[in-house]
Amino acid sequence: MTFDLAVVTALTHKGNDDKERNLADARAWVREAASRGAKLVLLPEGFPGLWQEPVDWTPVEALCDIAKESGVYLVGGFAEPLDEAGSRCYNSLVLIGPDGVEVGRYRRTTPAHAPWLHRQGGNLGGYDWTNATDLPVFDTELGKIGLLVCSEVYATELARILAVKGAELILMPTGHVSPGNLSDTIGSGYGGSLYETWKTLVWARAIENLAYTAVCTNLSVEGGKGLSRVCSPEEIVLDEQEGGIHIATIDLDRVRWLRNRQDAFSDDGETFKVKPGLLRDWRRQAVFDANPELAKATPEITN
Repeated sequence: MTFDLAVVTALTHKGNDDKERNLADARAWVREAASRGAKLVLLPEGFPGLWQEPVDWTPVEALCDIAKESGVYLVGGFAEPLDEAGSRCYNSLVLIGPDGVEVGRYRRTTPAHAPWLHRQGGNLGGYDWTNATDLPVFDTELGKIGLLVCSEVYATELARILAVKGAELILMPTGHVSPGNLSDTIGSGYGGSLYETWKTLVWARAIENLAYTAVCTNLSVEGGKGLSRVCSPEEIVLDEQEGGIHIATIDLDRVRWLRNRQDAFSDDGETFKVKPGLLRDWRRQAVFDANPELAKATPEITN
């Protein structure tokens, strides 16, 4: 089973009066991606949602219309308000089907104390947010999809839980990750210093979980550079810094083959560039004892 995934690194307008601009851009990106054959489109963190309080609107209804219009699966991001004041929010992603119906949503779960990031205002976002606790996996016509947000790529257990629950593709849209120094636009010292390690972690999550991983980022300035990356367990499929739409082919048959093959030296001519069978052959009871959430998940893997 193969299909094309489009990741969009997009200029993001941060004012609450910019929502129509972001929606128009999202619609244009999705239309173009669909015209180029993409069956699934990934938008960056918080896009096309609001970044400043009060958050009194979410783009979910509009994204449903956009997905249905183009006939694609679509993932978009937004601040999801928890109260009428619109300052306390979940940092959410929504997955929508090609019929325009919401498949489900993921609300960022870590860190448990909620980060400093969105309390600073300006280009980093001006709302306070709380963490959720659920790590859902969504069963779709394009396989099993898991969602994480931005720096959750650093939390190895999150991607592992999704993989053990069956996720074959883990989408991790991010905020601002750039090869340059963005201190003049989004905050002192943030951006370039993390770029190379971030790229490494995206592939590492794919390798250790025998899953595809994908990221894309927001851009704060016209013509800026970001991170669009898609990785399989065996190779970096796509790696781009430029803004815009980037398309990669996802081969779930290969992921399923790797997950089901026993980890052993090949004596039948089969070759692979990663340890097969990792989700089955390389787990110890101590891991389950230390992580009850992981223990609840049952991988769909056969001998």
